[in-house]
Amino acid sequence: MHLAVESGGGGASFMPILMIGLLFGVMYFMMIRPQQKRRREAEQMQSSIGPGDEVVTIGGLYGTVASVDDETVMLEVAPGVHERYARPAIARVVTKTASMDSSPADSTAPDEVPSKD
Repeated sequence: MHLAVESGGGGASFMPILMIGLLFGVMYFMMIRPQQKRRREAEQMQSSIGPGDEVVTIGGLYGTVASVDDETVMLEVAPGVHERYARPAIARVVTKTASMDSSPADSTAPDEVPSKD
């Protein structure tokens, strides 16, 4: 009878390790993975910036991209006023200039509504 009690106690020590592993798994899928996705999207947006795009900096400054090089973006914040910013300082693109890869099928008039025949 003494042996049965000792052998049953070994399974209880595995439970805290399982809970810690489960906690790390939940933290990965709830916090780390979404942050990595947002970082990749921001890097892709910053690499696709081109002249003529209207952007907002992380400081809230609106401007139009005048020129771009590998690490910096030159913004025109007022007529004749140009400022240079690092690419990561661009928070979002407000309006994008027409790009070469947009197809004519995408340029339908907003007034056209398909009929429900």
